[in-house]
Amino acid sequence: MNRQGKTRLAKYYVPLEDSEKHKVEYEVHRLVVNRDPKFTNFVEFRTHKVIYRRYAGLFFSICVDITDNELVYLECIHLFVEILDHFFSNVCELDLVFNFHKVYLILDEFILAGELQETSKKVPHLSSLLL
Repeated sequence: MNRQGKTRLAKYYVPLEDSEKHKVEYEVHRLVVNRDPKFTNFVEFRTHKVIYRRYAGLFFSICVDITDNELVYLECIHLFVEILDHFFSNVCELDLVFNFHKVYLILDEFILAGELQETSKKVPHLSSLLL
């Protein structure tokens, strides 16, 4: 999501009504956008944890189980942004908006059914998928 609270990419692995999705996105935005940069990138949210990173004007966040390892998901976000940077040559918000199908393809290579699957920078089959 961006600083104004507009969601640019969202993927849910549990069934939620659209109204509940918007409520979750709004609450997560409120939690992270004004958070002091000196604090950790982990926030308790309901019965879960939100892990987030800010890159320029965009916040990348993941909501995970309370028992999951925060550092793994923090690095997952960074890896996802590095891969996006590689494919879009310095990724920006407009790349997410106008190439959302490619972004979802990359995301689906990392996270499958809500579980982290890929942790390597070198995913050879991604380049053929994005042509």
